[in-house]
Amino acid sequence: MRNPYQRLGVVLVVVGAALTPVLYFVVGSVPLAALALSTIILGLVSAMLGNARPEITPEASQMMLKTGMENLAALLEELGLRSRAVYLPSSPGNRPRALIPLDEDSSTPRTGQTPPDRLIARYGPNLEDMCLVVTTPGAVSLDSVDIASGGGPDEIDGALNHLVVGIMDLADSISVHVVRDRVTVEVVKPKLKYENIWFYRCLGSPMASIAATVASQAMARPVRIVSEEETKRGTRIEIEVLP
Repeated sequence: MRNPYQRLGVVLVVVGAALTPVLYFVVGSVPLAALALSTIILGLVSAMLGNARPEITPEASQMMLKTGMENLAALLEELGLRSRAVYLPSSPGNRPRALIPLDEDSSTPRTGQTPPDRLIARYGPNLEDMCLVVTTPGAVSLDSVDIASGGGPDEIDGALNHLVVGIMDLADSISVHVVRDRVTVEVVKPKLKYENIWFYRCLGSPMASIAATVASQAMARPVRIVSEEETKRGTRIEIEVLP
């Protein structure tokens, strides 16, 4: 039994069960017997916490996320890419992907385009329409929530609150405002902050990546993170819905 919560729970239950009859019938102390009984209750609570504990600890998840980000950032820096990633919705059998154009002046991926299943690919008719195809934190996070492709702007707010606030507990609350081709996401008290590093400049922060992926999936159109800025309440993320 490797789970520390379950080990503690078993110890508390065994000790409490052994001491309760002794303290009540032999010693004749009701307060001490009640204390031993409460030990059993604490043990059961600890055991239940052990069952609810995730198999992968938050520390291990953070380590793997940081490792992947640093490796991808090194690749982007080595290639000298400064283009902002274009997030595409999922296609049958594939997760949503992000395309990072190798040329900032190349064309924009079209709506309905299927992300190529390779690292370096051509996404347009022109010779300069080459890109890196990457899986982002936002794409992986969608495994935890069902968003219908093309469900519309109304799905963005609910999906982000369910995913970021309810499941991941990365912020206190999220509000979404959609005006024409702009999606503004207000994140209150985020636990992941924006950093001015190469990875974030191309793909956005993990929080922005999740927001862009959800927006792309709900709108069934390519999107791009325009800006991230700190506010008094938290972070404002501006996302552009591409034609």
